[in-house]
Amino acid sequence: MGSRDVIIIGGGLSGLTSAIHLSKAGLHVTVIEKSKYPSHKVCGEYISNEVLPYLQSLGADPAVLHPSRINRLIISDHYGKTLETMLPLGGFGVSRYTFDQFLMQKVVENGVELIEDTVTNVVFENDRFFIDTNSYGVFSAPVVLGAYGKRAALDGKLARGFFNEKSPWLAVKSHYRGNFPADTVGLHNFDGGYCGVSKVEDDILNICYLVSYESFKSFKQIEAHREQVLYRNQHLKEVFENSTPLFDKPLTISQVSFTEKEKVLHHILMIGDTAGLIHPLCGNGMAMAIQSAQIASEKVLDYFAAPTKNRLLMEQDYTKSWNKMFSSRMRTGRVLSRLFRNEKLSATMMKGLILFPGLLPGIIRRTHGKPLKAVPECV
Repeated sequence: MGSRDVIIIGGGLSGLTSAIHLSKAGLHVTVIEKSKYPSHKVCGEYISNEVLPYLQSLGADPAVLHPSRINRLIISDHYGKTLETMLPLGGFGVSRYTFDQFLMQKVVENGVELIEDTVTNVVFENDRFFIDTNSYGVFSAPVVLGAYGKRAALDGKLARGFFNEKSPWLAVKSHYRGNFPADTVGLHNFDGGYCGVSKVEDDILNICYLVSYESFKSFKQIEAHREQVLYRNQHLKEVFENSTPLFDKPLTISQVSFTEKEKVLHHILMIGDTAGLIHPLCGNGMAMAIQSAQIASEKVLDYFAAPTKNRLLMEQDYTKSWNKMFSSRMRTGRVLSRLFRNEKLSATMMKGLILFPGLLPGIIRRTHGKPLKAVPECV
C-alpha cells in the first residue's frame, strides 16, 4: 500500500480535516474509519464561524452545502423562562451526514488513502507505529493521530483512565420537519439535562439533548421520558409537538464522558472528542474538533520539516497549544453545566442575566475562540 507519513485513526470531523490539511502539504496520509459514509451521528450540528477562514483555505468551504445561517441564541431554564441574544461571531448549521461526506470527498480528491476498518491495537516500537486492524492487517507510519470519537474499545486497549469510569450521561438525537427559526439555535434546560435545537441544511430541524441516566432510568423509554420530563419546559414541548420525526427512531449514545483526557498517549496525538469533550450546553464542540485538527496538523508539519525530528517537542508543543486554546473553555463548560443542572441555580442565573443582559455575550465568548488563521497558499 506504499509508504505513509501519517495514519489517522477515525474519519470524523477532526480526522478528515487534519487529513486534508496534511495531504495538501504533501504528506502521505491514511485514514482508517470503521463506519461507512455517509452516516448520521449524535451531534448538535451547529458550528461557530470561527472555523470558516481555515476551512475555506483548505478548499472545504461549507457554503456549497447550503447550511442554515445562525446568528441568534435563545436560552430557557427548567421553568421556560427565556433569554435571547445575538451570537458574537455567528455560525452555521449542517448535519454530520452531509458534512462528513463532503469532507471525505475532499480527502479522496487529495489522494488520501481511506480504509474502512476497525483499529484493534496500536503499538509504538523503534520510533514507529504499528496499527492492527480487523480486516486489512497491519499498517505502519511514524506519526499517528487519534480521532476516533468520544469513546471506543481502543480507549480500553490503550488503558485510558476514563474508560473504566462510569459516566452518567446519555445523548439522544433525531432530525425533524418543524417550524423553527433558521437563524436561531436554542438551548433549553430541563430536569437532568439540556437540549439543543437548530436548523441544518434543507430546512431540517436537528434536536439533540443530553440527559443524566439518573433522570432517565425510571422511565426506560425515550418517549415517556420526553413527555414526562422535557415537556415540563414549555418551549421544548412546543418544538416536539409541532415537529415530525424523519428517523424511524432517535439515535442514542451512552457513557458520554466529560472527564479530563490525555492529549498525547503512547505518542499518539489525540484530536477532536478523543482529546476532550466540552459540554453540549456550550454549543461549540464541532468547531473545537476542527480547531484541534489545525493545531495537530501544524505541529506534525513542523515535525517533518525540522532538520532533526524531535517527537517529544512535537508532543509538548501540541499539548501546550491545545491547553492554551481550550482549557478555559472546558472549565467554563463544566461550570455552566453544574449551574444549569440545578433548577434553583439555573433560575437564579437566568434572573441575573435578564437583569444584566450584557453578561451573556461575554459568557458565549468564553466558550468560543477567535477566527482561525487560514492555511498559507504555499501549503
